[in-house]
Amino acid sequence: MINEKIIVQSLEKLQPNIYLMKAKAPIIASQVKPSQFCNIKVSDNDFPLLRRPFSVCDVQGDSIYFMFDVHGEGTRILSEKIIGDEIEVLGPLGNGFNYNKEFNKALIIAGGLGVAPFPLLTKVLNDKVEIVSLIGGRNQNYVVKYGLKNVSVATDDGSEGYKGTVLDLLEANKESLIDDGTIIFSCGPTPMLKALQKIAEQNNVECQLSTECVMACGFGICQGCPVHSSTEDKYLLVCKDGPVFDSKEIVL
Repeated sequence: MINEKIIVQSLEKLQPNIYLMKAKAPIIASQVKPSQFCNIKVSDNDFPLLRRPFSVCDVQGDSIYFMFDVHGEGTRILSEKIIGDEIEVLGPLGNGFNYNKEFNKALIIAGGLGVAPFPLLTKVLNDKVEIVSLIGGRNQNYVVKYGLKNVSVATDDGSEGYKGTVLDLLEANKESLIDDGTIIFSCGPTPMLKALQKIAEQNNVECQLSTECVMACGFGICQGCPVHSSTEDKYLLVCKDGPVFDSKEIVL
């Protein structure tokens, strides 16, 4: 974990409210693993006070990428950055996906901006295993395919792809998607992850969940991001013990 001042290199609008920021960050770029995150100090002013956690979306050389949507003052400030701006970030933080094992298919399941960690995972796994990506959004304006492979889309209103949730899409095709060599890698809203826990258990498939939570410090000091362990009478911390957990490890 380091505190690095990164330099904005580009800011691209992927959808009406979704942005992709590229920044030069040689130290973090050399260390980060898929689904680790950075805590970003979005402004040098007193407001916003707390840093914001963002998954590292991609790495290219000594540059890292962040994907975000504008939903508050902090992300609005990020969306207005220009090339050459300097941003202070803390990272890489947390534990990423565990892909150093024997399997032949990565089934990526993402809801909304839960797609953010998967371009980097796709890059790391590329040509090593089969990759299938299921992504969901409220409508076509919330669908982002950047950096993914073999993508199938579900939207709540049917404006793109399958009409329904991404888990509806999974259920409709699970016989062809899940086999003995499959690992599910997922990120998205907590209700989606909770439902996916049940699907994984019913189908006896390994499932790794990248959980989302409001964080303050990002490295376990404030104890502000607890999730209950399913195996012990204690709480785990999303920022320190996660954000990635085996689906059997936690109670959502």
